[in-house]
Amino acid sequence: MAASINSSPIPRGRDLRGQTVVVIGGSSGIGLETARLARAHGAGLILVARDPDRLHRTGLELAASIAAFDVTDSGRLGRFFAALSAPVDHVLVTGPGPCYPALREPAGDEARGDVDAHLLLPLQVTRNAAGKVCPGGTLLFMGSTGGRRPAADAALAAALTAALPALVKALALEVAPVRVNLIAAGAAGPADIAELAVHLMTNTAITGATVDIDGASSSRKGNRA
Repeated sequence: MAASINSSPIPRGRDLRGQTVVVIGGSSGIGLETARLARAHGAGLILVARDPDRLHRTGLELAASIAAFDVTDSGRLGRFFAALSAPVDHVLVTGPGPCYPALREPAGDEARGDVDAHLLLPLQVTRNAAGKVCPGGTLLFMGSTGGRRPAADAALAAALTAALPALVKALALEVAPVRVNLIAAGAAGPADIAELAVHLMTNTAITGATVDIDGASSSRKGNRA
């Protein structure tokens, strides 16, 4: 994967005026709060989500372009990025929380879906989006602090928690000068996470980083975020 040179590099500073932010999962929760904050800082928005009705309402609220589809459909995801008529500056991908299937339970669709959402989706997004993002712009993924301490019934969460930061570091090297970062969330609300997301979009010195936002909950014995 290689990032193409699409336009002038992203300037430093909190201001997002003149920039375009794509939020995948932008109609609720962390994605919606980040979209609102980015809009307040002057960004244009492209919102992606599965629920067309809720997405339509959010698009009207934020004066955003919208695209309703399931991003786990790799073909549809590729067509979405290919159809963008102009470069974008930042892409945020939100996702589900970690899955905690017990070892005695069979690894069903929920567990496989969690692997897809936390490992395969970032790869697919990076492959399709890197050439559409301006130099110095951001691919920003969501993870969790869950699984950093051994706990019963947390094997899958531990594996994903360890794997995603390594994946982000490698992707940051592969698609530079596009930046790739990970937010590892725990005991933090959507508004707090949105503030961090916008900071990572606008601070051009940060790439390949995993930034915790969990109120130190991951350091407490036996805690799973």
